[in-house]
Amino acid sequence: ISLRERNRVLQDKLLELISFGEENDAIGEKMHRLAIALLSVSNLDELFNALYFSLKEDFSVPLVAMRFWNISCSEKPYAEFTPISEDIHIIAESLSQPYCGNHIADEIKQWFGEGAEHLNSFAMIPMNTTQTIGLLVLGSPDAERFYPEMGTLHLKRLGELVCTIITRYDQVETVSSEAIQDHVTNEQ
Repeated sequence: ISLRERNRVLQDKLLELISFGEENDAIGEKMHRLAIALLSVSNLDELFNALYFSLKEDFSVPLVAMRFWNISCSEKPYAEFTPISEDIHIIAESLSQPYCGNHIADEIKQWFGEGAEHLNSFAMIPMNTTQTIGLLVLGSPDAERFYPEMGTLHLKRLGELVCTIITRYDQVETVSSEAIQDHVTNEQ
């Protein structure tokens, strides 16, 4: 290889690295905006609206579905708290990091409703605290959007962010329930 060819190869590699850096900066900025939005919400409606809006508008994810378990929710019924099968619990608990690819369980695909038939790639993000409390699933009609070899650092951070915010509501719910119970007990 001539010096000129090696120089061109190194220059191409440098441009590729710069491109990756710029892409990561853009994703980091979007994650920051999402974190600020989620920290400013005051109820679950606002939480889910802010999350779904950001994922659709900022990250161009056409369909998002979530399910939570082991979380208290006495507010109105949310699809996100719909009971799921033990198989889905096992799938979520088996994920040590987000899964990206073209295959998911039929039950999970049903969470997307009518739009499910058009989805060809998925990212499944486990939400873990001291235990697995949920599963966040992103879906795309583009078969190459979520693929097995892609980096999952930002997806993992997204799961951690959502998990942290949702457990905040669980803690408030638990404290409120205990306070009501104490009040009823004291009145008797």
